[in-house]
Amino acid sequence: MTRPSDEVCAGRVLDVVRAPDPVLSRPGTAVDPAAPEIVQLAADLVATMRVSPGCVGLAAPQVGVSARVFCVDVSAHPKTRGHHGTFVLCNAEIVSATRNEKAREGCLSVPDLTGDVKRASRLVVRGQEPGTGAELVIEAEAFEARALQHELDHCDGLLFLDRVSGAHALHARQTYL
Repeated sequence: MTRPSDEVCAGRVLDVVRAPDPVLSRPGTAVDPAAPEIVQLAADLVATMRVSPGCVGLAAPQVGVSARVFCVDVSAHPKTRGHHGTFVLCNAEIVSATRNEKAREGCLSVPDLTGDVKRASRLVVRGQEPGTGAELVIEAEAFEARALQHELDHCDGLLFLDRVSGAHALHARQTYL
């Protein structure tokens, strides 16, 4: 397994778009991971994720950019068993996925709802590191695997709403004070 770099340059905090913004339903385009604008986008995604309470991942379409770039960091989430820290992937694809499980998901782009979504609990994803273009292979399990699939869906123009089995699997988001 290749381990992603823990270093991420400083970025700007961007506005998160909300459904039904059309950028959320368009598949993102492949990118040149070495392009300066993609390196900046990667940093901006991480910065935006870090200031968003409860956020464990963010994809380019969620900040209005139709590109196949996303970041993930589940390390501080209470459901996390294992993790790879903060990482960004460009042009990622699933290599293998096994052991489907249903669990509740939320999304910054759908702030008022959560939903029960069936996803693989073991996953291997291959993508490219921004800046170098080096291939990264992430072997993830449990909550981190779920987060990766959620962000990959954004890059494919899908929301968790597209994955729920019906209205009975949608729930009003709980607010905790």
